[in-house]
Amino acid sequence: MKHTSVNNLHEIIKEVEILNKETKIIAVSKTFNTDKILPLIKSGHLDFGENKVQESLEKWPQMKSEFRNVKLHMIGKLQTNKVKQAVSVFDYIHSVDTFKLAKKISEEQKKINKNIKIFIQINIDNEDQKSGILKNELKDFYYSLTTELKINVIGIMCIPSIESNPNQTFSLMKKLSNDIEVKEISMGMSADYIEAVKNGATFIRIGSKIFGKRV
Repeated sequence: MKHTSVNNLHEIIKEVEILNKETKIIAVSKTFNTDKILPLIKSGHLDFGENKVQESLEKWPQMKSEFRNVKLHMIGKLQTNKVKQAVSVFDYIHSVDTFKLAKKISEEQKKINKNIKIFIQINIDNEDQKSGILKNELKDFYYSLTTELKINVIGIMCIPSIESNPNQTFSLMKKLSNDIEVKEISMGMSADYIEAVKNGATFIRIGSKIFGKRV
C-alpha cells in the first residue's frame, strides 16, 4: 500500500506534467523526520528541500549516503556562519542574496571540490521583511557572482507576497530570467504552484500538499 505522501506527490506530478513535463518538484521536508521522507525516496523521488542547516545535518547525511541520486536544496535563509556546514550537505542553494554569502560559498566549496548549483533570491515584491536582492540589482549581482567568484548561478528564486497576483509575479520572474539568460526558475509553493508552472517555473517547492500539516 502506498504511503499517503507518495500518493499526494503522484497527484501533483500528474497535474504538473500536463502543463510542463520539465518542471521538477522539490518536496519540502523541513520539520518532517526520516520516516516521512524515506517512502518518497523509495518511490523514486530525488529532490528535497530544507530550511535549516542544523536540521538537515541531523537528517540527511545518512540518507544521502544510502541513496546517492538524492539532491538536497537549501531553500531557507542561509547565514554566512553556517555556509561550511551547508556546503557539506546541500547540492543546491536557492537563497543567495549577498556578495558576502556568495563569496563564502565559493571559498567553502573549493575546499571540498564541490560545485553547488546557485539560485539568486529576488525580493520580487520589494517587501521590507523579505530576503532577496531588488529587481534592478539583478544584472549587476549576477555578473559579479559569475565573473568575480565564478560560481555556478543556474537560476533565480522568489517568495511572492501573499497579497500579490501570482500570475503577474511569476511572469515577471520569467522575464528576469531571460534578461540574464539563466534557465532555472524556482518559484511556486503549495498554494500557487499551478500558476508558477504555467509561467515557466522549472522548480516548484511543495511541502504541506505532499506531507500534510506541519506539527
